[in-house]
Amino acid sequence: MPKGKPEEPVVAGIRDAILTGEFVPNQRLVEADLSEQFAASRSSVRSALIALTNEGLIERVQNRGARVRAVSLAEAIEICELRMVIEGLCAAKAAQRIGAGEAAELAAIGDDMRRAVETGDVLGYSDLNERLHRRIQEISGQRTAAEALERLRAQNVRHQFRLAMHPGRPRESLPEHLAIIEAIRAQDAGAAEEAARAHLRSVLRTLPEIDRARPQPHRAGA
Repeated sequence: MPKGKPEEPVVAGIRDAILTGEFVPNQRLVEADLSEQFAASRSSVRSALIALTNEGLIERVQNRGARVRAVSLAEAIEICELRMVIEGLCAAKAAQRIGAGEAAELAAIGDDMRRAVETGDVLGYSDLNERLHRRIQEISGQRTAAEALERLRAQNVRHQFRLAMHPGRPRESLPEHLAIIEAIRAQDAGAAEEAARAHLRSVLRTLPEIDRARPQPHRAGA
């Protein structure tokens, strides 16, 4: 939406509430409650719900209004398969475009990820994971791909968090992320794409297992 729209703060607020777990899958979103919570007009709330429906975060149910959309395991797998293609592209493009300063930045993120795993800082690792993926997208210069990935991440946030919290997952995914970093820093586009795809293949193998695990309050990061 263009800047200056009155519904923008409401869109951002509801989106953040979904991503942080304040609003959970299948939760009804009542316009009057949202209007009060975000100090916004009913028309702004209505427009925000339409925008978030278009993003795939909310669904409209006939005669029941809006609710947070739940993503099934099957859909989570489809999203991950799509991410594999797009993130592979971004990694390859990042390898072609990376500069010395950006290479040092990625190396520093990798070092921080190692320390997080060594100290058992699971949430810190999750944050670094998300930071790494976003930074690769930025370095790649693939704006359309980055926007698509942001929507996919938002739709799949609950599965991503369960994955990040899965016992042993940070230690398993660390070498996968370090391989991506190494290939990008070496400006090896082919290796970078394959490393990114290998990481998502690992995610795909783990999704069915974590889907059976007990749901938890969440933050994002695969």
